[in-house]
Amino acid sequence: MEEAGYAKLATGLIATWFVFALGAAALGVFENNANRIGVSVAIAASAPILIFALWAAASSGFRKFVMSLNPQILTLAQSWRIIGFIFLLLEARGALPAVFALPAGYGDMAIGMTATLVAWKMTQPVNRSSFILWQILGIMDLVTAVGLGTTAALWSPHGPSMALMTMLPLSLVPTFLVPLFLMLHLICIAQAWKWKAAPAGVGGLTYRAV
Repeated sequence: MEEAGYAKLATGLIATWFVFALGAAALGVFENNANRIGVSVAIAASAPILIFALWAAASSGFRKFVMSLNPQILTLAQSWRIIGFIFLLLEARGALPAVFALPAGYGDMAIGMTATLVAWKMTQPVNRSSFILWQILGIMDLVTAVGLGTTAALWSPHGPSMALMTMLPLSLVPTFLVPLFLMLHLICIAQAWKWKAAPAGVGGLTYRAV
C-alpha cells in the first residue's frame, strides 16, 4: 500500500474511532458515578494505542507512512490541549476533584500554550534533544492525568467524583483525545530519534531526517 492509501485508511480509522467514542458515550457505556474512571473507559482508551503499536510493529509500510508525517503538524495538534482550562473551571465549581483537575488542567495548558513555539522552533535535528524532551513532558502530563483520574478516590475520598469525565462531552478526553495525543507524541519521538547530521554546509552543519 502506498502512503496515500495509508493516509486515507488512517483518516478513516480515526474518524471511526471518534464516532465510536461519541456513540458509546451517548449510550451511557462509559458512565460511572464512582470517584474513578471505570474499566470501560480504560478499554476504550487503551485499545487504539495497542492497535497502533501492533500495526506499526507488523507493517513496514505503515511505519514508513508514520515516519513520513510532518512533525510540525503533529506538534501543532497538541495546541488543542489549551482546553485544559476547562478542568480548572470545573474544579472551581466543585464538579471535579482538585487532585485531578489542577495537575491535568495546568499541565495540558502548559503543553497547549507551548506547542506552537515548539513546532516553529524545535522541529529541526539541531534541536533534537529539546524537541524530544518536550514530547516526553507532554506524555508525562497525560500519564499523570490518567493516573490521578483513576486513583482520585484514594487521594480525595470525600471530594467531587470523576463522573463528569465518563459523560459527554468530557468522556471524549480519555477515550479519544488522550490516546490520540499520546500517539502523536510517540510518533514525534520516533521521528526525532532518527534525525542525523548531514555534511557540513555554509555556516556550519546542516541536518536531515532519515
